[in-house]
Amino acid sequence: MKASQDIRSLQLTIGVYILIFAMKLAAYFLSGVMALLAESLHTLSDIFVASFLLIAAFYSRKKADETHMFGYGRAQNVAALVAATLFISFTSFELYREAIPRLFKSVETSYQNLPLALGVLIVSLLVAAAPLVMLSRQKKRGAAAKAQMMELVNDELGLLAALFGTLFIMWGKHIADPIAAIVVATIIAYNAVGLFSENLSFLIGRSPGSEYLAEVERLARSVPGVLGVHDLRAEYIGPDLVHAGMHIEVRKGMTIEEAESIAAQVEKQVHSGMESGYCFIHVDAANSG
Repeated sequence: MKASQDIRSLQLTIGVYILIFAMKLAAYFLSGVMALLAESLHTLSDIFVASFLLIAAFYSRKKADETHMFGYGRAQNVAALVAATLFISFTSFELYREAIPRLFKSVETSYQNLPLALGVLIVSLLVAAAPLVMLSRQKKRGAAAKAQMMELVNDELGLLAALFGTLFIMWGKHIADPIAAIVVATIIAYNAVGLFSENLSFLIGRSPGSEYLAEVERLARSVPGVLGVHDLRAEYIGPDLVHAGMHIEVRKGMTIEEAESIAAQVEKQVHSGMESGYCFIHVDAANSG
């Protein structure tokens, strides 16, 4: 259900991006406001990134096979990582490269149709809010949807910066235009670094955390016949999919059938109480001392 919500949200976002891109680009050519060009480039990269995330969301639903025995859940993390790289290397860099020289440009830039530019920015703010609200209402979101939600927040902040920049231009403060573009670039870069760091952590085997591990141990110990739990390990193998493994101690001298029965109960208990995709149980004989 959550995966379907993520896909619907991403599909809506792509449609919204295409509409906003056309509006921003047209307004830039009619007004000459650089902040609108910055926002147009931002949205163009968003279209490609959101499309990539959508493909990854579909791809991550593939069942486990001989090549990827724990499934394809990490495809969303890969997509988010690539998205973050694109935010930094393409959008941010290009905006800095265009805006910074204009801070020191002595010749005044000619602007036209500033009320139109202002109107486009306000409409874009409202339109971009629709998929953001949809995603924010989801209780749980996959990595692709989280990446997209972060970029929607980037959009809103960037649009606000461009809006204020345009207002200052209307008041005769033309330097506000490149400043607004630099603000947009900085917002994108800052969030992209955080997105990159978070998804890199997942890809190299991020733990679900001490509270999760403690709850898994509690569930295992609650099964009759389990005398101890050790070497408990767990890592994310998808947006909300965990691979866990542990050693349980049972009474020494117990038959193989009895030990296997206890292990099966532990696995069932963990799966019923936690969001664990795979749980492997190793049975050890407890030390008599």
